[in-house]
Amino acid sequence: MANITLKNIQKRFGDEEVIHGIDMEIDDGEFVILVGPSGCGKSTLLRMIAGLESITGGEVKIGDTVVNDMPPKARDIAMVFQSYALYPHMTVAENMGFALKLSKVDKAEVSKKVEAAAEILNLEPFLKRYPRELSGGQRQRVAMGRAIVRDPQVFLFDEPLSNLDAKLRVSMRTEIKELHQRLKTTTVYVTHDQIEAMTMADRIVVLHQGYVQQMGTPLELYDHPANLFVAGFIGSPGMNLIHGRPGSDGEFEVRGGGRLPLGELDVSTSPQTAVYGIRPEQITLADEGVPVQVVSVEPTGAEIHVVARLGDQHVTVVFRERHEIAPGDTIHLVLNLKQVHLFDADSGERVAWHPTPRAA
Repeated sequence: MANITLKNIQKRFGDEEVIHGIDMEIDDGEFVILVGPSGCGKSTLLRMIAGLESITGGEVKIGDTVVNDMPPKARDIAMVFQSYALYPHMTVAENMGFALKLSKVDKAEVSKKVEAAAEILNLEPFLKRYPRELSGGQRQRVAMGRAIVRDPQVFLFDEPLSNLDAKLRVSMRTEIKELHQRLKTTTVYVTHDQIEAMTMADRIVVLHQGYVQQMGTPLELYDHPANLFVAGFIGSPGMNLIHGRPGSDGEFEVRGGGRLPLGELDVSTSPQTAVYGIRPEQITLADEGVPVQVVSVEPTGAEIHVVARLGDQHVTVVFRERHEIAPGDTIHLVLNLKQVHLFDADSGERVAWHPTPRAA
């Protein structure tokens, strides 16, 4: 196992710079997830760590070794791709042990490592099967097993669950996290799915247009987003981001009409155009409060998502209670003022926030 250090990492394709001087320290044994929308640079960054993509500028270290000019096979890493990339003419056992066979590892040792990996991944009954005889989840476990047998310093995952159905993705998330807790191998994982990131990572790196927007634990990013992009990207549904401006009377004047309380937020240095942020679950239904008109009601089973109009914008509210609400109704909302954020509408940076201490 080893830590990973990125110093001023840059990547250009021709004249276009797609990774802009990223600095990052990933601790030994840590599970870090790179997340962001398509085109943000997360897979490119992962491929530079792996040695599959050249580095335009900066330095990548794995442990104490600078690996910029080292080929992938010399970096002591193992990578699991979105496509399983299994050999169809080989059995599960042969697929898992193929890299060791190429490295001239003793046949008995290969068999021992394959059996150990199969036990970890519950693949023992399938070792003599071919990939065509396996489900999608089983094939992905074989791909993971192929990485495990190499006993690398670093695991790299490039959107490994994208080809699986929703239910299987949930179970595979648990399996990958349990695997990491068992092996304690430094892991860098790429996904565009922020739910994967929130549920699996020790720390999350949010990328957008080749820049790191924020790096922290899942709850740090959820509770303390540094800017509008992180606030809107992390969370499902995302944070309500309501445009307007702070008034002089302690209220926020919503664009298009309406007012929202600011509580004890210090808005003395706030910009004239701002964005009021609050999570959907931090809003409750009441007899008196902020009046809004219901646009749609979306029952999910455990929750009801209500989209309502405030001024010329939409607000999403998540209720766990079974309220009788229909489109067109006027309802009144009360906001948890300890969880209100204020962002600069131009720069996107957070300018005011009232922290709530977490219970021990």
